[in-house]
Amino acid sequence: MGTERGRGGRAAGLVIILGIVAGCTASGAGSGKKSPQPGQEAAGRPGTGARAGGGERRGIALPAWNTDDYASPAARSYVEAIAATGARWIQLNPTWYQDSPRAAELHTTDETASDASLRHIIGLARRAGLKVLLKPHVNLPGDQDRAAIRPRRGDRARWYAAYTRFIVRYADLARETGVAELAVGTELAGMSGDRSGWLAVVRSVRARFGGPLVYAANYDEFEDVAFWDAVDLIGIDAYWPLASRPTTDVAALRRAWSPILDKVGRFAAERRRPVLFTEAGYVSQRGTTTEPYAWDLSRTNGNAEQAAAYEALLASCAGRRWWAGVFWWMWDDWPDAAETPANLAYSPHGKPAEQVLRRWWRTS
Repeated sequence: MGTERGRGGRAAGLVIILGIVAGCTASGAGSGKKSPQPGQEAAGRPGTGARAGGGERRGIALPAWNTDDYASPAARSYVEAIAATGARWIQLNPTWYQDSPRAAELHTTDETASDASLRHIIGLARRAGLKVLLKPHVNLPGDQDRAAIRPRRGDRARWYAAYTRFIVRYADLARETGVAELAVGTELAGMSGDRSGWLAVVRSVRARFGGPLVYAANYDEFEDVAFWDAVDLIGIDAYWPLASRPTTDVAALRRAWSPILDKVGRFAAERRRPVLFTEAGYVSQRGTTTEPYAWDLSRTNGNAEQAAAYEALLASCAGRRWWAGVFWWMWDDWPDAAETPANLAYSPHGKPAEQVLRRWWRTS
């Protein structure tokens, strides 16, 4: 959610979510829109099997901010370091832009990873034994939230045509390079309630790519997505606030997760789809558990709080049959690209959070 370089600082929903954490009961599964049962107007085959492809996704995201990041000298060392954590998956994020929330066209910039660089790093990842989730993003200029994307009514057909060209390009690349899974969209809350438009998008992708598909909804969006029956996994970018004040208390964080995960589990059962946390992450700053989506909380190092949050998520989700795994946001920034000092950034690299991952992922 928010801008990708820093994992933006939008605070919408904090008070509501804290209320859910404190008082959610076991009644009901939320009031979001319900998609038809699988097979009813679905865009191609529905998800199959408990985890739509099998196995817990143990993954880390490595977004790119420049055309040649994925082909740079750092790419191999980043891929190898991710594999060394015990990760089995890597997420790659080519990013396109549209000039305003109401625009109907998408375009590349000098921050868009080139196709050649993507092919290069996908090859590196596969040689390192990592499966790839290709998760293309559409961003707005500055710190605008992509959830605001909502073209004018008369321009919606043009937007969907442009979006389809964008995502089909990556469906072709995914097929050609042996990518394991593809995200058809990310955090497009202004559009994800439009069932007919997205069914057409998914049909176009299915015609090009045979692997499992996921849509990555923001944590406050997933109940309103209108086409879960058309994809194989329910993706959630899992930035739920877990505390009202900074804490390193893993037990307290696990108590906060419990009602959230119970609710998500009921939703998964209703939709008959596994849930993949397509993103989850915490900056190394004091207070990260209060606003996981914010990259600029404080200038006070919060390595211990970040590690506690990693531990709480992994421990809370372990053994839940509907849970398909997590992609942590994110590994190191590229050289000279960081907007946040490394000791305060989302990366777990070289911090206690990396040791949490190694303990969970390398010993099981």
